[in-house]
Amino acid sequence: MNLLRYASLFLFCISLSACGVDTTGLSAASSRPIKGPETALVTVTEYGDFQCPACGSAYTIINQPLLAKYESKIRFEFKHFPLRTIHVNAYEAAQAAECAADQGKFWEFVDMDYQQQKDLSSTMLRTWGAALGLNADLFDRCIRSEIKGATIMADEAEGEKLGVSGTPAYFVNGVRVEVSSLEALVTAVDEALAKAKSTPL
Repeated sequence: MNLLRYASLFLFCISLSACGVDTTGLSAASSRPIKGPETALVTVTEYGDFQCPACGSAYTIINQPLLAKYESKIRFEFKHFPLRTIHVNAYEAAQAAECAADQGKFWEFVDMDYQQQKDLSSTMLRTWGAALGLNADLFDRCIRSEIKGATIMADEAEGEKLGVSGTPAYFVNGVRVEVSSLEALVTAVDEALAKAKSTPL
């Protein structure tokens, strides 16, 4: 089945699943923010899966040290790549992250998920939402409606076009960093910063 046909079928299935859920006050658009200033010369993009153990480890040993090192020098964005066939809760967790973003708590949700990843379940998503002070009704209806499906699907399709097949996968200014390690990302960011600074406006 080609990607376009799959996407059409997926969105049709989402529309059917949403029929039984009140979508008042919900939006299909993504509110997911990017960390870092608009003026940053370098953007680091991670394609991740909220149930992926390697992503959970990378959150601690790569993402946090990288952001601490470069502070306001880079932008950091997260894109969804749930590995549905092996991680049964990953897609719903991606939905929950987008729903949390609508209430201004995207990165807080990311932190909570990776810090408590071993407890991830459909019920725990709602528990985390409550702990973050989210409107429980909006959050629950948003997840159950799967209204964020098109956003997640778009991230997946973009990742596949870039050759992503596993997570985490990192890109620096659109260029794949083949080894997912802090050292490899630091090298790539330093090179991208040097290149950006030496390029005439």
